[in-house]
Amino acid sequence: MQKLPKFSRHLLILPLLLTLAGCNLVVMSPSGDIAMQQRDLIVVSTVLMLLIIVPVIFLTLFFAWRYRRSNTAATYDPEWHHSTRLEVVIWSAPLAIIIALGAITWISTHKLDPFRPLDRIDAERSIPADTKPLTVQVVALDWKWLFFYPDLGIATVNELAAPVDVPINFEITSSSVMNSFYVPALAGQIYAMPGMQTKLHAVINKEGVYDGFSANYSGAGFSHMRFKFHGFNQQGFDAWVAQVKSQGTALNRDTYLKLERPSEREPVRYFASADKDLFNAILNMCAAPGKMCMNEMMHIDMMGGGGKESAENREKLKYDDRHADGNEGAHGAAAPATEGQGNTEAVPAAGNASDAGQADDMQNMPGMQHDGHSMPGMNQSTGETTPAPQTNN
Repeated sequence: MQKLPKFSRHLLILPLLLTLAGCNLVVMSPSGDIAMQQRDLIVVSTVLMLLIIVPVIFLTLFFAWRYRRSNTAATYDPEWHHSTRLEVVIWSAPLAIIIALGAITWISTHKLDPFRPLDRIDAERSIPADTKPLTVQVVALDWKWLFFYPDLGIATVNELAAPVDVPINFEITSSSVMNSFYVPALAGQIYAMPGMQTKLHAVINKEGVYDGFSANYSGAGFSHMRFKFHGFNQQGFDAWVAQVKSQGTALNRDTYLKLERPSEREPVRYFASADKDLFNAILNMCAAPGKMCMNEMMHIDMMGGGGKESAENREKLKYDDRHADGNEGAHGAAAPATEGQGNTEAVPAAGNASDAGQADDMQNMPGMQHDGHSMPGMNQSTGETTPAPQTNN
């Protein structure tokens, strides 16, 4: 077979370059003000670094060509060892770039803090004084997204919407494992963690449909943990809300417990009404019946511990959000028959021999000592539960 001319072979690469031209570089062409500021930060940082990188690459190639062995016209000075002017250029230019990058990073870190409320709609408009932000509560489930609109009383699965030029206050958490909430056209990614609430303040400036997904691997269904974010004008958003209310069902605790079970490729769902306390229950890991909320446990700890009641509370603080075997219990184990019955006698004051041995082993493990500090009602040396000290008021 006759070889193709060199020029013709280069033409074969052209279709590959044309395919790259169709890529949607949404990070570099976003539709929300926060994402635009983040894009500008990427561009400015890259340009500043290229001010050093490009001359270094050019001079490396130039020196390799200028002082090649075959070039006898080049000056050869084996005794040369120092140039003050060269030292000034070598050290002052990178130092100036580092100072500039440090200043820009410091300012942007505070200005683009996701917990900081917005102070503008875009580069040319500030937020009007009478503007009411839209609050959206986000829950990362396995493997789908649940969105609450507390001010509207609705909720959705795998579909998010907001009006254009209206600030959005996101409150983000997770039901089981850590995920990352990310709409590239809107703002940077924010982690969603169980038992914790993160925040994101953002605004969408252009109407359209944008992709959202989890940017943190979270198991088998992670690849399909995606949703659509709709940017509407105010009339379009009102129509979307009316559609959710007309087509949706009710989201209560029982419905949520079924929804949170792991599932892949979950379709869009609408809920015309949602339990107003459900998000806080998910955040405090007590959506399931019989579970103690984390804020309640923190209050007990703040008051000095639970005393004898801590043995009863122990079962209420076991979690298995994945419900591997259909029962509640720690790490997929079946829940004790006495869980949630309030029967303190069903939990022995002292464990059996194996439990005691495990307690002793834990006390002897590095990092398990607490410098003599313990909760009231717990004897660290034996692992036995003892009554809390009595106080007279």
